[in-house]
Amino acid sequence: MTSISVSEARERFAEVIDAAQSEAVVLERHGRPAAVVVSPERYEQLLEALEEAEDVVAFDAAIAEAGNNIPWEQVRADLGWM
Repeated sequence: MTSISVSEARERFAEVIDAAQSEAVVLERHGRPAAVVVSPERYEQLLEALEEAEDVVAFDAAIAEAGNNIPWEQVRADLGWM
């Protein structure tokens, strides 16, 4: 991961875009991270990973929910997996 100041990134924008194709580029303002530039492919990977993580959280919440749940053994039997 590369870091560059916002003002320098303005001057070298094409180089920042080129660098972002192979690694994340952190744009810093006053020495602190302000933004990250990544390739479209990496951005899509990150979105997919986030969606998968959200699905896991939703699934875990549904499993933890109180109520009439069907035992796993019954689900397997109903699907013919036993």
